[in-house]
Amino acid sequence: MFFRRKGRLRKEYDEKLLTQLNRFKTHYQQEKLLLEKSFDPSEEVICQTKIAEAKYIFLLREAKQRNVTIFK
Repeated sequence: MFFRRKGRLRKEYDEKLLTQLNRFKTHYQQEKLLLEKSFDPSEEVICQTKIAEAKYIFLLREAKQRNVTIFK
């Protein structure tokens, strides 16, 4: 009775994690592309790229720890 809710909640949060992971992946790729294309990048652009990379890597590690896959 109580264990069904746990499975449903886990599935719901896994889906949220995957959507956030995809969103931060595209954001990181855009920031990285902006950094590569800029001739003289400012400190703000460099910091924003590092922050985006850190968020993306954190979500990747979380997905790996939770054994989340796209195809189930």
